[in-house]
Amino acid sequence: MLYQAYQAQADIMGPVRAFAKLAAKNGAERLNGAVRPSPLSNLTAAYDLIARAGLTHVRPPYGIDSVMVGNREVAVTEEAADVTPFGTLLHFKKDIEQAQPRVLLVAPLSGHFATLLRATVRTMLAEHDVYITDWHNARDVSTADGRFGFDEYAGHMIRFLEKIGPGAHIMAVCQPCVAALVAASVMAQRENPAAPRSMTLMAGPIDTRVNPTKVNELAKGKPIEWFEKNLIATVPARYGGGGRKVYPGFVQLAAFMSMNMERHLKAHRELYENLAKGEEAKAAQTKAFYDEYFAVLDLTAEFYLETVKLVFQDHALPLGQLTYENQRVEPAAIKRTMLFTVEGEKDDICAVGQTLAAHDLCSSLRPYRKRHHMQAGVGHYGVFSGRTWQNQIYPMVKNVILQSD
Repeated sequence: MLYQAYQAQADIMGPVRAFAKLAAKNGAERLNGAVRPSPLSNLTAAYDLIARAGLTHVRPPYGIDSVMVGNREVAVTEEAADVTPFGTLLHFKKDIEQAQPRVLLVAPLSGHFATLLRATVRTMLAEHDVYITDWHNARDVSTADGRFGFDEYAGHMIRFLEKIGPGAHIMAVCQPCVAALVAASVMAQRENPAAPRSMTLMAGPIDTRVNPTKVNELAKGKPIEWFEKNLIATVPARYGGGGRKVYPGFVQLAAFMSMNMERHLKAHRELYENLAKGEEAKAAQTKAFYDEYFAVLDLTAEFYLETVKLVFQDHALPLGQLTYENQRVEPAAIKRTMLFTVEGEKDDICAVGQTLAAHDLCSSLRPYRKRHHMQAGVGHYGVFSGRTWQNQIYPMVKNVILQSD
């Protein structure tokens, strides 16, 4: 009944938000050139917030139409290089003659769309040929398309690397770091020619026994049966995935927000004040962030439950107990892929040391094929977005790719 209750509330609020959106638009037109703040501007700001008080389940646009390559602006077009029911290998194609290193950017599958990495893509595009795992919303995937668990998740990375072709690089952000390491290990074990030349793992939970965070403790605080009973819902029949068991994106969003509720409340208070005062630039920044943050997608139940159990409860990979298609995963088989791990000093989701653990697992790699960087002063999102990512972390990622290309 969890999904049905959410859907009923969303259906009730739909007309309310529509009215508020129209009222906010009319108020903004009447306020054009007027002195602010005023009773009308305050009311208009309130209507704007009400209109925005809802979630969307459709992927926002990447909005990357061009990028500077050298000293000229180059058009960027999105091209589906491969498509499965559960994800698209999206290529940001540029019309240039020179070859650039091909990079598969693996986006998290944790309740938000891959557009969460928009800034990461934009930074990488100038000097790399970028592909991204554009995961689909499970509530739109028919039950006839079968299961999508942890093996299928890692399998998509292998498939996508094979589609891109030999000589590519893989860069995983946050939660997919484990599956990316699994994919690289399996490809090395099977001597797959499309095995990545370099693997960059950023703020990922390779071994959550190291410096456990609140997120890690919550995952271990209940048996897996509790998660299945309380957090798994059935998609309503009105959607393409009707009848599919999922971990709803709105549940994950609620969990994320509860961790920093005061920060989100403060942000919306400031948004209201900026709208009332007519400070559109400041308001636009907050709106852009929450447009992305409130766009959620559902995860298949099997993927969510298997991830919680294998990664956060059983620590299967660091303990040498993880299998892929009934084959034991052996990171020690990786001998030619360069490894680069990145962590944020103030990361409260994936603590310092959890990603670094990949170095011990990849025991056959020579020291010159391993690199690690701990970025001082940044939290989880600062590792892959913002000025620190662009000015300090990205140059190191670029150098690792160049050295191994």
